[in-house]
Amino acid sequence: MRKHLLVFGFWGILLNANAQSVVSIVGPNKEIDPYHYSVVKRAAFKQAAVSSAHPLASMVGAAIMKKGGNAFDAAIATQLVLAVVFPNAGNIGGGGFLLARKTNGELIGIDYREAAPEKSSRDMYLDKSGNAQLNLSQHGHLASGIPGTIAGLFATYAYAKLPFRELIQPAIDIAAKGFVLTEKEAASINGIKESIAKISTQPTAFYKSTRWRVGDTLIQKDLANTLERIQKEGALGFYGGKTADLIIAEMERGKGIISHSDLKNYTAKLREPIVFNYRNHEIVSFAPPSSGGILLAQMLKMIEKFPVGKMKFQTPESVQLMIEAERRAFADRAEHMGDPDFWKVPVKTMISDAYLAQRMSDYIPNKAGSSKEINAGKISESEETTHLSVVDGAGNIVSVTTTLNGSYGSKVVVGGAGFLLNNEMDDFSVKPGVPNMFGAVGGEANAIVPGKRMLSSMTPTLVLKNKKPYIVIGTPGGTTIPTSVYQALVNMIDFNMNLGDAIDLPKFHHQWLPDEVMIETNFNPKTKEALQKMGYTLKDRSSIGRTDGIRILPNKIREAAADKRGDDSVAGF
Repeated sequence: MRKHLLVFGFWGILLNANAQSVVSIVGPNKEIDPYHYSVVKRAAFKQAAVSSAHPLASMVGAAIMKKGGNAFDAAIATQLVLAVVFPNAGNIGGGGFLLARKTNGELIGIDYREAAPEKSSRDMYLDKSGNAQLNLSQHGHLASGIPGTIAGLFATYAYAKLPFRELIQPAIDIAAKGFVLTEKEAASINGIKESIAKISTQPTAFYKSTRWRVGDTLIQKDLANTLERIQKEGALGFYGGKTADLIIAEMERGKGIISHSDLKNYTAKLREPIVFNYRNHEIVSFAPPSSGGILLAQMLKMIEKFPVGKMKFQTPESVQLMIEAERRAFADRAEHMGDPDFWKVPVKTMISDAYLAQRMSDYIPNKAGSSKEINAGKISESEETTHLSVVDGAGNIVSVTTTLNGSYGSKVVVGGAGFLLNNEMDDFSVKPGVPNMFGAVGGEANAIVPGKRMLSSMTPTLVLKNKKPYIVIGTPGGTTIPTSVYQALVNMIDFNMNLGDAIDLPKFHHQWLPDEVMIETNFNPKTKEALQKMGYTLKDRSSIGRTDGIRILPNKIREAAADKRGDDSVAGF
C-alpha cells in the first residue's frame, strides 16, 4: 500500500492509494485523514464549504478557511492546487472569471479571460484559399491566447486576508512532492501523453514510456519552481523574469506569437455582473466577454411565463420548452456577443422582457423548431474547463470558472516551467459560419483582433433568495456550460430538488447549430421517444459537464454537492 504524507505549514494530508474513507477537515496542525482522492459527493457543513473538481483542492480550500482565511483566500488556494492536480483544466496557462458577493452585498466580477496576442490577425487561421485551418487554432503554439489566471488571482487577492505565500504553498508542495493518481486521472494522462510529447518542444512530467496506473505518483518539479517564483515575485514571477523568458522561448521553438510585451501588458478587468430576477430569486451571473450570463438570463426569462413546475421534471412538455429557449439564446450568441471593449453588446435589450417575449412568440408546443428558420433576434443598436464554489462562515460567496479550453489546452507544456498553455484562440470566430471545437459558430462580433478577449461560455453564477445568499454554482463543459447551469437552477427552483439531485440527474443541450439535441445516455426513454416524434434529432453522449455547487439552507447549513460525473469532491467544516 503506497502512502505519502505531505505536511504543509499548518496541516497534513495522508495520501493513501487504497483508502476508501471519507475526507474530513479536522483543523489546523492536524492531519486531514485519510484520503487518497476518496471523494465526498454530498455533505452538509455548519460554517464553510468548498466544491471543486478535485478532493485535494477542495480540502485545501476548506483548510485555508479553517485557519482564518475567507472565501477569496480559499478560492485562490483551491485554484492553485487545481493547477497541479487537475492539469487537463486547472491552470495557470489559461484564464477564467470570478464572480463573488461580499457580506456587505457588494458584487464583484473579475475577468481574467485570455486575450489575443499583438501579432494575431483576423484571418490568421485561413489558408490561401480562405479555408479555416482549425488544427492551428486548436493544437500547438499558435492556438494560445495570453494567459490570464495569475493576473486574476492577484486581482482576487485584494479581497483576501491571509498572506499570499500561505495560499500558494500547498500547490508548491504538492507539485514538488507529487500526488497519487486515481484510475480516472491515470487514464486521462495516458490518453493525452503522446500528443503532449509530440507538440511540446521539451520533455514534460506527463510522459513516461510505460502506462500511468492508479497509485502512481505524478511529480511536477518545473511547475513547483514556477509557483515558487510567483510566491516570491508576485504576478511578475509569471508575466516577467524567468517564467516569461521560458514562455517566450517555448513560443519561439514552436512558432507561436505570444511576446514579452503581451505578457507585460496583460491585466485582469472588473466587469459589472448580469443581474436579473427569476421566480422571486435574484440571479447574478457573468457579463461579456462571457456569453454565460446573458444566455442564462435569456433562457430562464423565456420560460418564466410558462408553468414549468406543473409540467414536471423532464416530461416531453418541460424539456421541449427548455430546448426551444436554448435554441433561441444560442442563435443570439452567434450574432450579438463578443468582447465589450471591442464590440457593442446590446445587453439590456437581449435580457429585456419585451425582447424575450418576441423571441418566444413563434414557439409551438409539441413541435420541434428549426434552426434554419429561427435566427438571431433583430436588435437596433450600434468543454475543458473547471469550476469551484466557495462559501465562508461570514457569508462571502465566490463562484469561479477557469479553463484551458480543450482538455489539456493546446497540448503545449512550457519547457522548464511545467504548465500547459491554453488553446483559447479557437474560441474566436476563426471564420464566420465555421464551428469551433464545441460546434459553436460566430461572426463579426467575435472576430480576432489583437488584445481582444475571445467569447466564452463560462457561467459562474450566484443566486440570492430574500436578498440573502442562496446558491453558488457553475460547471465546465464548453457550450454546454450555460445550459447545465440553467437546468440545475430550474431543477431547484421549479422542481424543488435538493442540490445533489439537481446536479446529478440527466442533462440535455441544444445550441442552435448543429440543429440537434445532445442528451445523456441515461435520459428518460419515454421523453426521448416523444421528442423524436415532435421532430427533434437526438444525439446521445456519455456526460455533460461537471457541476459543483453550494446551497445555503434557511438554518444556514451549507449544503455542498459535487458532480457524480468526475472525481469532483466537497470539503468543509
